[in-house]
Parts: sequence; structure tokens; C-alpha cells
Amino acid sequence: MTYKADNRRLPLLWRTIFLLTIFVVLSQIVIYIWVGHSVKGHFEEMDAEIITHAAFNWRQRLSDLSDLSDLEAQNPDTALTELSDPYKVNKDKHLHSSALDYDLKTVITDKQGQLLSTTPSSFAHELGDDFNLITLWQNNAQQQFVTHINDRHYRAIVIENEQALSLIALPIDVHHQYLVQFNRQLSLILFVITLLLVSIAALSVYWGFAPLATIVQKMKGINPERLDERLTVSDMPLELRPLAQSYNLMLAKLESNFDSLSRFSDNIAHELRTPLATLTTQTQVMLSKPRSLEEYTEQLHHQHDTLAQLSSLINNMLLLAKTQKGLSDSQRQPVDSEVLLTKLIDYFELIAEERDISFEKSGAFGLLLGDNSLLQRLFANLLSNAIYYAASNSVIEIQSVTTSKMATITITNQLPEPLAQKEADKLFERFHRHHTTTNMHAGSGLGLSIVQAIAQAHDGTVSIRIRDHEYFAVSVKLYLAQV
Repeated sequence: MTYKADNRRLPLLWRTIFLLTIFVVLSQIVIYIWVGHSVKGHFEEMDAEIITHAAFNWRQRLSDLSDLSDLEAQNPDTALTELSDPYKVNKDKHLHSSALDYDLKTVITDKQGQLLSTTPSSFAHELGDDFNLITLWQNNAQQQFVTHINDRHYRAIVIENEQALSLIALPIDVHHQYLVQFNRQLSLILFVITLLLVSIAALSVYWGFAPLATIVQKMKGINPERLDERLTVSDMPLELRPLAQSYNLMLAKLESNFDSLSRFSDNIAHELRTPLATLTTQTQVMLSKPRSLEEYTEQLHHQHDTLAQLSSLINNMLLLAKTQKGLSDSQRQPVDSEVLLTKLIDYFELIAEERDISFEKSGAFGLLLGDNSLLQRLFANLLSNAIYYAASNSVIEIQSVTTSKMATITITNQLPEPLAQKEADKLFERFHRHHTTTNMHAGSGLGLSIVQAIAQAHDGTVSIRIRDHEYFAVSVKLYLAQV
């Protein structure tokens, strides 16, 4: 059986907690090592200072002795007290501090390693049979070191003079025990802090993501009857407000598209029902009784006109569906707009002459980037509408303005009746028909909808502008072919 890896990822909450936990743990480890090293270093510096001062005082005492026998005649406790005072530097200057008992140990041997004395005297029993001061001297000459004597830790230094070797040792077991307890407490504290930080972070992330649950619930409740519901942007955190605004914008587009689709479905059903009902009625009438050949012929002509209307409607719907998918790169070719418009003007001239309408073309026409057949349909629809809705004895102006990348072609005609801008904007709606008292041309109501769809398929725009409530101007903005 082939194993397929599970690509599902952890929830955002757990991913955040996981990453935060790793960061906090690593930070706590660094803090633990740094604090432990600092405390241990502090004790080492303090012990080293005590040993240094004790060694200094002990060297002075050894230099004042003419013979080792003088050392034995002195009180060992007095000597140890002076050795134990690291702040007692010069007695002649009266810089005196209370003698601090650091439990210093001393061992004195001759140059052959023969034990002469220890302080305190009981320390000699703790040295053990394997104790060899000469070896310690050879390994750690004039340097401080850590050694083990009778299972205890000592920081020590070996001092040499002409007659003997001296070991000064400071017990540091208390420091080791303190460091062990300190490390345990520090570990516990850092562990508690880690749990606290992770818990607070988890709670914060959970609360922070709580508004997302509102959006999720809203999304689950989306249906055609509730597309008007919106999120309250002001109730969202600042970070989620762009998401809430995008969600509201999406719903607004869905509502608009759904309403448009509903209207379109109703309209197309109505448009198809009327000619089909006409065909059905006409057929039933013709079949009700025998007819003459002339009647059958006339009825067939009527049915042919109705079928042509149906065919035109279906072709227009297919064209709209085609343009909504956009154009491929292979469909985009240079199209000479001046040649295209000249051919269309020649074609519509005969129709325009019946109403004494003429054409006037001006401006610089360039090479448009697009599909030749679709652009021909676009301008044919515009010129056809301009003729049908223009006032008699008027001029249809075709003007082109080009820039480095775009061409704007405007077709302007004079209206027989005033028209408001608000009413003109509705002309892009599918199956919307504008009737005048002087011209009742209806058509399919898809002409300008097709124009708009073709323009958008070419990444262009189309707009309508009413001048002085009398002049109707449709502007198409399309990209030029870069030669």
C-alpha cells in the first residue's frame, strides 16, 4: 500500500503556541545558563580573592621567619585568623576589619614532602595517604586550582619558599551546595514562567481569533435570502478590519451578481416565452382547419421571422457567455480601427440616409489590440443604436483620441427627446429597452450589454455621458497594439 503523506497542517492556535513554546524554552535555557554561569563566576571570584589575600599575608609571614621552628612556636590560631582576613592589608596604616573566619586550611611540608604542620592540626588526619604536596606544586605552580580532599571540594594554592612548601585551601562545599539548590530553584522558576507565558499567549491568541468565529458563522449562514447581512467593521480588532471589509465587499458583489442573475433569468425566460408562445399559437391556429396555400405560405413567413428573432437572441446570449471568459493571447491581434469604422459607416449609410442622418469622423485612429470580429460587433452595435435613437436630420460624430497606450473612441448622436444621466446608465442592463415617442425600436435589449462585455474582455471600459440632456455620447476605451 502506498503511503500518502498527510498535508494537513496544525491549527493556527497550536502552531502559534508551538512556535512560542520553542522560543520561550530556548530563551529560558539561555537565561538559565547565563544566570548559573554568572553566580558560579561570582563565587569563583570571591573565593579567588580570599585565596589571593590569604596567600599574600602568608608569604609575608614566611618572609619574616628566619627558621621553620619559629612557625611552630607561634599560635596557629592567630596565624590562621590573620590569613583569614582578606581586608587586612597593612597593620601600620590601621586598616583593620573584623577577622572573617573562612575556615581556611594550611599544610606546610619541607622540600622533600615531609609534613611539618597543618592548620588546624586536625586537618592532617583528613589528608589521606595519597596526599602529595610536591605533586600538587608541580602541576599547579603559583596558580589557584580546585582539588578534593577527604571528599570535600577546596580552592587552593601552593606557595614555595627556600625552606618549605605551603598549601592554602578554602572549602567551597557550601558554594557547591548553594549552586545545586539555586539551579533547582532557578529551573523551577523558569519552568513556571514558561508555563505562564505559554498559557497567557494561548489565551491571547484564542481571544484574538475569537472574531474569526463570527466571520465563520456568517459564512456558514450565507444563502440567497441572507446576502444583505454585513459584519460590523467597528466591532472587529484593527488587524481583522481589512478582512471584515473584504468580506462585506464580497457579499455586496455576491448580492449584486445574484440579483443581476435573477433578473437576467427572469428576463430571458420572458424573452423566450413570448416568441415560443407566438409560434405555438400560430401553429395551433393553422392546424385547426385546412388552409389555402397562400395562408400557409404567409404563416411560414411569420414563423420564420419569429425563429430569426429567437436565433438572434440565442446568438447574443452565446456571445455574452463567450466574452465573459476573456480573450486568449492568440485572439489578440492588431486591428486597424479606422478601416474597421469606415467599413461599418459604409454599411450603415444607406439605413441612415432614410432618416437624413449623416456620419462625421475625426481624430487619430490607431491599431487596436483585440479580436477583429468582436470589435466589429462592438462598433456595429454602437452605430446601430446611434442611428435608431438619433434625431432625424442630425449628425453622428465619431471621434478618436489616442495616447501612448490607449485609444478612446466616442460616438455621439443627438437625441429626439431629453434623457437623464440616471436613465442612460441603465442602458447597460440586459434586456433593458429605452422607448421614445418618436422611435419605438425595441430590439433584444442586449446591444449595449454586449458592447460592455466585449470591452471588458479586451480589458477596456465603456461609458455613457449625456450632454445638455440632448446629446448621447458613448466612449469606448481600448488598448493600442504596440508595434
